[in-house]
Amino acid sequence: MWEEILKAFSVYLSAMIKFIFGPIGGKAAGLHLITTMVVTAVAMMTVVFAFTYFGEYLREKISHRFFPKKQSPEKSPKKRSAFLTKYGLAGIAFLTPIILTPIGGMLLAVGVSSNREKIIFYMLISACVWSVILTLAVYFGYDAVMNAVNKVQPV
Repeated sequence: MWEEILKAFSVYLSAMIKFIFGPIGGKAAGLHLITTMVVTAVAMMTVVFAFTYFGEYLREKISHRFFPKKQSPEKSPKKRSAFLTKYGLAGIAFLTPIILTPIGGMLLAVGVSSNREKIIFYMLISACVWSVILTLAVYFGYDAVMNAVNKVQPV
């Protein structure tokens, strides 16, 4: 029992850093398919909640410590990339698990939108969908590759 919890916890911690580490770690640890999917999605949502509700506080504390305030008489308008303008928060949520890390995706999402409920909703949908897709790909892709390698007979 404790062994399975510790395995799941290590997958949880690694998926908080990079989403794909969840399915890969779950397969390597021998966790059940559903357990890996759930733990990976929960890990990303932990980062989402932490940055959504405490991101502003953390940014203020870190920025004051490392970057003292400079007096600037005028503020430059925010420039957005074409991707952010076209797809917005939904696009960021879609790309967060596969290209961005959960932390990087949250920094972009908080920068684009201040609506916490919307950020959580889009990230939850993205985490659940990509958790299922990537976990199935890792679990069954690995088995398919290993079966193909084992079938090749040396001549």
